[in-house]
Amino acid sequence: MRFSDAISYGTITLALGDMITAAADVSGSTQALTPPDILKFLAGLRMLQGVPFNNLVPDTELLPNESIRFFFLDRAWTDALVQGALSVATANTVERAQLEQLYPAIEAEIDDAERRFRAPGGEPVMGGSAGQVTGFLLRSAAVAGWPGMHVRAYRTEPATNDEQVLPETHASRIKLLRLERLAPAVLLALFDGIPSVVHIEEPRQGLQFGTRLSQSTSGQFSATVPARNVRSGKYVNASGAELQGAQNVSENAAPIPVRFRPGAAGVIDMTNTARAFRSAAGTGMTGTGDDIIDGAEFAMQMMRFPYRQVFAQSGVTATVQEAAFRPTVARIARQNTEILRAMIEED
Repeated sequence: MRFSDAISYGTITLALGDMITAAADVSGSTQALTPPDILKFLAGLRMLQGVPFNNLVPDTELLPNESIRFFFLDRAWTDALVQGALSVATANTVERAQLEQLYPAIEAEIDDAERRFRAPGGEPVMGGSAGQVTGFLLRSAAVAGWPGMHVRAYRTEPATNDEQVLPETHASRIKLLRLERLAPAVLLALFDGIPSVVHIEEPRQGLQFGTRLSQSTSGQFSATVPARNVRSGKYVNASGAELQGAQNVSENAAPIPVRFRPGAAGVIDMTNTARAFRSAAGTGMTGTGDDIIDGAEFAMQMMRFPYRQVFAQSGVTATVQEAAFRPTVARIARQNTEILRAMIEED
């Protein structure tokens, strides 16, 4: 047991007597039974805070590099964890019996406290009884590269498009209970419900430029950027018409080729790329002669929004995309069999 854990469990021991004494006084009232510090600690246990990582992922093969694993959180398991923490304060049968009578009231308070475990800035506090908790573990270099990664979960797909961001108070949004890096490249997220769509996005702290790479059948790579009107900022199609509403997304824009210097992989040929930008229909660039375009116009075309990965369930394409949050015994057995077979072949 760590020293910090010993302090927490020692505090529970000291507070249990007061909780038992107060139980009779608060019966039928709205007064809290559990002291705030104890309640915060127990809510943290519900959110797996302090739980050793090898109890979450017993084998590294279950979470290989560049992988994501979705899961349900077993309420019976986390309730047993809380009851085990409280049991350290009991010394005899009478105290255990008294504590058992308090479990329903304590767990009801923890249900409410776990929804307040994480308080996002600018969003109102959300309370109420706890529901089904789901989540994911992500092991990727992206976690180490972008520590401030954004995670959003939705009950239904945002009405406009995947680039829309709904506030946490929106009816379609599912509250994020916990988001924490357990290691430099491992991210844990817990949700207050079962999502249909999960967005994982790079942080939006800065401006970034980028291109889209595509590979031909011959193995050659080419780079493009989606055409944008530099005057209005909206994407345009191949004919130069601005895309409106739900159609105004980068996937629907006309691709403009990005040129690179011969013999210098990854170095952009600014002059020829600028000519391609100007000649594309609807970009609104007005440069002529040697003054092709200015720096601001070039930046407008090269500017990219943070990359967003979307994980979604679909009842229409069930044969292609399995429901990540609906595991079956057969599916789990098949995955474990494949892992064991690979380990045996390596030996």
